[in-house]
Amino acid sequence: MDSISQKISLDEIEKAQQNIKELVKHTPLIKMLNFSERYEANIFFKREDLQRVRSYKIRGAFNKIKDLVDHKNAKTVVCASAGNHAQGVAQVCHFLDINGVIFMPSTTPQQKIRQVEMFGKENIEVRLNGDTFDACYAIAKEYCEANKYEFVHPFDDEKIIAGQGTIGLEILDDVKNPIDYVFVPVGGGGLASGIISVFKQLSPNTKIIGVEPEGAPSLKTSIKNNKNTKLQSIDKFVDGASVKKVGDITFDICNKFIDDVITVPEGKICSTLLKLYNEKAIVVEPAGALSIAALDYYKEKIKSKNVVCVVSGGNNDISRMEEIKERALLFEGLKHYFIINFPQRAGALKEFVVKVLGENDDITFFEYTKKNSRARSAAVVGIELKNKEDYAPMVKRMKELGFLGEYLNDNPQLFQFLI
Repeated sequence: MDSISQKISLDEIEKAQQNIKELVKHTPLIKMLNFSERYEANIFFKREDLQRVRSYKIRGAFNKIKDLVDHKNAKTVVCASAGNHAQGVAQVCHFLDINGVIFMPSTTPQQKIRQVEMFGKENIEVRLNGDTFDACYAIAKEYCEANKYEFVHPFDDEKIIAGQGTIGLEILDDVKNPIDYVFVPVGGGGLASGIISVFKQLSPNTKIIGVEPEGAPSLKTSIKNNKNTKLQSIDKFVDGASVKKVGDITFDICNKFIDDVITVPEGKICSTLLKLYNEKAIVVEPAGALSIAALDYYKEKIKSKNVVCVVSGGNNDISRMEEIKERALLFEGLKHYFIINFPQRAGALKEFVVKVLGENDDITFFEYTKKNSRARSAAVVGIELKNKEDYAPMVKRMKELGFLGEYLNDNPQLFQFLI
């Protein structure tokens, strides 16, 4: 334990717990009966979606900024973020009555900008710079250095990690029996590193399982390479946990002490998010559903075990719900897109509907332009099924009647261009 103590000591995390208690809530650890029955285990959710600013990020932000105020007399701090870190920093700046300059990419949705302004009020200034987060981050760092302000990193900082580690202390305070597994979402690695620092010192038999989105496996890739590796490209859909490169400090801790890192498809995350809302009326963001989505991949190992899933945040933009539903249906095999070849004659569409589609199948997307000089014309058709088992018989009928042109779900470039 010597090397981890050199990084984030238990003393530092306990100090952080005292530092942040004025503002940060001790969030509930709730046993989820339906999930416990489903997995034949004791499943608990650590509800950071109920935290102030609806995310755990305020913990690290408060610990870091309070330290800067107390020991460096900081009057202004700077950060770069398009999400929960920005909101946490904004809330802390308002609470401590200091100035915050928050850089966000110029592509940031207005809803996120308004949230940051609401939490920070008159204490913060939002600056929109750069088309990507990397560009925005570089501009923020330059501004910070030019003005000799203090920069608040979203994850690669020992004070940030210590703040996130207070979640681990709360979990251990709230449980009666030993915890066998903790599933924790991983983006930059600050949350995972903080929880590791607590459990490997106070509950070393607990296995810490990091969970990344399949489209942004930065920690898994880095551990495989045994060096911190920057990904060339990522799927940014799970925006709270999609980074090209984890932190150097966080990689060092996770590489040594995390028990496993698994990736979960974005569609599975969406499916889990919708089930949480429909079954339990719990609203989480995609990153917040990561740890719960991972349970299916560990269902044999966790039987009869005590399991905690860290629900990291609940800042879900309602305008994304259609895309979330779409990704969930695609993952579950219930939504399919085709190029359909229609003969240019009266009654062709009726024949397709009557002879190809089942009684529970629904056309949800249809785009067709008649071309008078051709015997057949193509249409892009989206079909939603009630049962995924109906897919193969439907395709068989398409082929037999000569309607099938191309299946688009397996052709990502064409799919994204047409749909």
